[in-house]
Amino acid sequence: MDAYTARPKATATGPYLDPHWRIRHDRIDSSGTVTLRHNSRLHHIGLGRRLAATPVTLLVDDLHIRVIERHTGELLRELILDPTRDFQPRGLPPGPPKKNP
Repeated sequence: MDAYTARPKATATGPYLDPHWRIRHDRIDSSGTVTLRHNSRLHHIGLGRRLAATPVTLLVDDLHIRVIERHTGELLRELILDPTRDFQPRGLPPGPPKKNP
């Protein structure tokens, strides 16, 4: 028993990755949103219809989310997910932008 307990024990090797950190590849749907599951709930992140069919990469660090255009690397949106809401609005007023006279 002394010989067994004196031996070094196997441990995990390599970098430790926080389980709340992940990368997700997706495509913006026709309504201008991407979906993301958090705590077994599906959340819709608004990006705008003009970006429909754009391939994106989502960098998810718990509630902090970055949406990046996959081919150019352009940051399309950065947000803190509100887990109480199913839809994460862009923060813009509805409708087309107003034109200045």
